[in-house]
Amino acid sequence: MKKALVATLTAAMVFSLTACGSSGESAGGSSSGSKDASSSSSKSDDLISIGFAQVGHESDWRTASTESCRSTFSKENGYNLSFVDCDNKSADQLEAVRNFVEQEVDYIIIDPIVETGWDTVLKEAKDAGIPVLVIDRNIKVDESLYTAWVGSDFTAEGESAGAWLKAYLEAKKKTDKVNIVTIAGTNGSSAQIGRTKGFNKYVEANGWNLLDEQDGDFTQDGGQKIMESYLKSYKDIDVVVCQNDNEAFGAIDALKAAGKTYGKDGDIIIISFDATNAGLKNVKEGSINADFECNPLAAPYLEDIIKKIKDGGKPDNQKVYVDEACFACDDTVSSFKTDEGKEITMTVVDDKVLKERAY
Repeated sequence: MKKALVATLTAAMVFSLTACGSSGESAGGSSSGSKDASSSSSKSDDLISIGFAQVGHESDWRTASTESCRSTFSKENGYNLSFVDCDNKSADQLEAVRNFVEQEVDYIIIDPIVETGWDTVLKEAKDAGIPVLVIDRNIKVDESLYTAWVGSDFTAEGESAGAWLKAYLEAKKKTDKVNIVTIAGTNGSSAQIGRTKGFNKYVEANGWNLLDEQDGDFTQDGGQKIMESYLKSYKDIDVVVCQNDNEAFGAIDALKAAGKTYGKDGDIIIISFDATNAGLKNVKEGSINADFECNPLAAPYLEDIIKKIKDGGKPDNQKVYVDEACFACDDTVSSFKTDEGKEITMTVVDDKVLKERAY
């Protein structure tokens, strides 16, 4: 990753997310409709044309992902980006990709809403000679149908969260039964599948009691509704696992309204994923105990791949994992080793961390 590129993107992200409003909003900027009218889909002799079919605008993380692509693939940088917000509708996303094929764009970027159902349209893209780049979530197709995938190891994220909880409970000398509820992400999405798989390995290995696991759809409203339901159904909850920050915000709203204590000085441990700026503010304040990063800034990695293809080469690897970190509200557990042998260092969130967090 070129340092200059990251610095440029970071500056753009700071400006962009400042304009997006508070963390509690379903952020999407001016692109909350299905198509971005500001981007032309027409081809230019001087610009590289890219079609981007985005999941939607359901979270702060998603906004950061979108702005990463907007900033990197700008006309000033030599690109013509045609952006479609698919509003979490799989049929709309398939239609958007098919339209990109018909428009004969140079490259197609997809953040798939669900993993399956892509074979036909990706075969059409391959037959048209258009490289397909997948980001964030995974797809279940023959690997010959896409050029590269860039994103996070969601299973490893879940494993890190589980290993941290194990170390945290040991540090707190909590040996009695541990009751856990999970507010999962959109059912069938790669993040939901991976984080659930990784974390639940530790649930089973440590004999924790997983009371319930329901879909909060990665939204604050979904997180609040599911948490309210859990509070009505279960008397003793020790840990709430939220599969993204927006769900955690909703869970906190529900816990606060119910008079429950949570976070650093509370009775209920809150674990979250994404580690957005808004999420890390909650970590610093002690509302969230630990937050595991899912880096949304995939576009610089994509640009490196596009440049290699343009120069007649190909990606070094078909799967490219982005760099990520783990954060905590205090130094109860400063480092630990996962059962899979991975060494993890927890970063305690302070003002410096927040200042450096662009998304």
